Formats: sequence, structure tokens, C-alpha cells
Amino acid sequence: MELNLNEQEINRRNALVQMRNLGIEPYPAAMYPVNVTTEDIAKRFNPEEGNYQDIAIAGRIMSRRIMGAAAFIELMDEKGRVQIYVKRDEICPGEDKTLYNTVFKKLLDIGDIIGVKGFAFVTQTGQKSIHAKELTVLCKSLKVLPIVKEKDGEVFDAFSDPELRYRQRYVDLIVNPDVRETFIKRSKIISTMRRFFDQRGCLEVETPVLQPIPGGATARPFITHHNTLDMPLYLRIANELYLKRLIVGGYNGVYEFSKNFRNEGMDRTHNPEFTCMEIYVAYNDYNWMMDFVEQMLKEVSSAVNGTTVVKIGEHEVDFGAEYRRLPMLDAIKEYAGVDITGMSEAELRETCKKLHIQIDEKMGEGKLIDAIFGEYCEKHLIQPTFITDYPVSMSPLTKRHRSNPNLTERFELFVCGKELANAYSELNDPIDQLERFEDQLKLKDKGDDEAMYIDMDFVRALEYGMPPTSGMGIGIDRLTMFMTGKTTIQDVLFFPQMRPESYK
Repeated sequence: MELNLNEQEINRRNALVQMRNLGIEPYPAAMYPVNVTTEDIAKRFNPEEGNYQDIAIAGRIMSRRIMGAAAFIELMDEKGRVQIYVKRDEICPGEDKTLYNTVFKKLLDIGDIIGVKGFAFVTQTGQKSIHAKELTVLCKSLKVLPIVKEKDGEVFDAFSDPELRYRQRYVDLIVNPDVRETFIKRSKIISTMRRFFDQRGCLEVETPVLQPIPGGATARPFITHHNTLDMPLYLRIANELYLKRLIVGGYNGVYEFSKNFRNEGMDRTHNPEFTCMEIYVAYNDYNWMMDFVEQMLKEVSSAVNGTTVVKIGEHEVDFGAEYRRLPMLDAIKEYAGVDITGMSEAELRETCKKLHIQIDEKMGEGKLIDAIFGEYCEKHLIQPTFITDYPVSMSPLTKRHRSNPNLTERFELFVCGKELANAYSELNDPIDQLERFEDQLKLKDKGDDEAMYIDMDFVRALEYGMPPTSGMGIGIDRLTMFMTGKTTIQDVLFFPQMRPESYK
């Protein structure tokens, strides 16, 4: 393939050749003995103690100032940046000054990765720095970094175009430190949740990604084919039915952080591949789960941000306050001004028309109710709010409400107008479950390509007996958006789905 190189890229490739001609390997195989980070120097170096006097650090050159026989480099590693002072006669103590005069001054570029051995000191201006005694080339960069410059509070040459940032996340991480912080927080969210679950006796498990039946949610799946078995398989849309099989098998609490896939639209809050955490705990119900989720989110927010109050867009959301609990039909009555209790599908369809909600003939009772709720209610749910007691038609895997058989013991947690978590008192009546699956099949025959399939093995598992169980799923991508104040899901995914580039 012929490369279309610009002048700077050609110069860097020529520098690569010159380094090798001088006997310097620009991509050495040997390990480099790093024993300190920029954060160590910034936080723990004390000139009065004289610590950090024999150090080895490695990182990327982000800027440099050459002043004859001396120079300053800004070196960046995973933890931050530090200034390196380089003196020609110290890194080249003999008569041969090639390393400094040729390699350092002419062949090294911004973006190259080097190793530095030396000692920490404080400059006359009071800046903690490293005095280099030895330099090692660790990796020659052949591409030019889009270096961000600031002057008088104004930013120049910022790498801010979303298309480029998402395609070239590796560059985004190099030049935009706040992006790295976002993903550090994402990791902390997951580790905090794991610790919370483990401390309460739950077991982390793994379930299949390739499934013969796409169950556990109403969504359009990705379909593939297994050649040896000559059968279709589906990328999982949810792991719910497998986790509940494990509850049948005798575990009291199981959870999984899973990659799920839904062959649906893409926008600022949806990606076809996403991360979900689902947890199931025996001998509990959805009321218990609401308390459980409240406590979990308080701990997550405190661990990630040091406070339970988080700025999300223009709103300050308090994950530490008591969450409102509002039945779905009451929410529709409050925000849409209509009482849909007991309405038939035909009456719901007519109500949607009166409310100027766009619908189609394939939508059943559940989707009609969801359309009303989505149009009139969600935008008002800014502070964490549990919407509870969904109609049976909207919840095919949920236990019927103990005081109203037309409703289910289900809640969804909403924050800033978006669903964050979905939870049930799990349906463990195998006869009722089969009837609900059959109702979903009728919707599929009607043209609803998101309706659930019948999973007869799951019904069989319930026939062996599943104890009363509470289950909950929470979107990790959306939770990360909330905890980091990001407004698009692409900003919290390392590699969001995009159309492929053309290299012609």
C-alpha cells in the first residue's frame, strides 16, 4: 500500500534511518527499568530530604526548548508531566557529542518516547524537575501530534473534532488529559460496584455471549451463523435468563458485567455494543432492591467524585438524597394529565392520538403506554426517581404486583430524564412465564421485531423452582456519563462504533 506522507512525516522517517545508521535502535527490545512516575516527583519529592536521587522515568516528549548546550524537555507519562533538564556535557561526558548534537537536537521529535535516568531537583524558579544523566530512545514517533497550545486563556490547535477524537482515541488520550481522567473514573465506578457486591456475599460470574435464543430484553438482536453446528446464533441482548438459571441452581446472589449488543439505532445515548451490570439476589423483592441501589449509587458517587452531588449538564443531581418513588400510572396522571388505568389497547391508541404522540399499528399496549410516558414524563425526572409498578404488558419477566394483578413489581430508576436502572421482583411462576412469552410471540407475529422469543429451557428451569428473587440491571456507559458529566455515550467508550474509514 502506498503511503501518502506529508513533509514532516517524511522527515521523521529519514530521522529513523539516520538513528539506525548511528547505531541507535529506535525501537529497542530490552525493558526499561522505570522506578518513578511524574506523580511521585510532584507529590513526594522533598529537596530537604534529598530523595529521588537515583531515578529512571519514561514517557513521551510533549515539548522542548534547546538553548545551545542545554535544553528543557516536558515529559509526559501516565500520571502527568514533568520537566527534564538536559545538559550536553553530562549526557555526553566524553569527546563524542553525537548523542546530543545530532540525535537529541536534530533527530528526536515531539511525540517520541524516551527513557531518562537522573535525579530530582528544584529549579531557580521553584519548579520540581529531573536532571538527566542518561537518555535512551525507546520509540520513534512517525506521526506529528496535534499539540494543544494555550495563551492568555485561549486554546489553539485543540484536538477537539469528535470524528477525529473517536476514530483516533489513542491521539485523544495523549493530548487531552481530561479524557484519560474520564476512563479512570469509569474503571473506579466498576471496581466500587464490584466491592459493594462482593461485600454483600454476591458471586461474579460469566454467561454466554453467543446465544441460541436472544432473551432477557425486548430488543432487535445481531444474528450470526455457527458453521460447525450449521445454526444461527445471536449476540446477547441481555444476560438475565442465564443469571436466573444460576439462582435456580442454588446461588443466592450472582452478578455480571457484560457486553451486550442490540441491532438498533445509534445516537448520543445509544451504541450498538454497550456494557451492562445485572445482579440477582434470592429471597428479596423490588422494594429491597430500591434500598440496595440507593446505597450503591451513594458509594459510587462518593468514591468517584468525593461527593454525592454531581453536576450533570445544567443540573446538580444529589445521589445521596432519598430517591422519590412514583408509580408509573401516577406519573402519567401527574405529567400527562390523563388517567390510563384500565384502558384497553384501542383506548390507549386513541389517547396517544389526542396527546399528539406518533404511533404505528405494530405497537401493542405496553409500547403505547411507554410512548405516553416517554413523551410526557421522562423529561421531568431530574433528581433520582424510582418509577414503579409497571403494567403487566410492559414487563414479561416480572412478578405480578401483590395487590394489583394488572401491574408488576418493577421499577426503573430515572436521572436527568434518562433511564439508568431497571429492576424487578422476578417472575418465578413457570406457568405465568410461559403465558407471558406466548403474549410476546403474538406481538412478534404482529410485526414487533423487538418482542421476546420463547425460551423453553428457561421455563423448564423455573419448573424446577426459583426462590423469590430481586434482579436489577444498570447501564455502565450511562452511569459513567452521569458520574463524569459527559453528554454523549461516545465520550465514555474508548472505541465507539463508527463507519469504517476508506484508505484508498
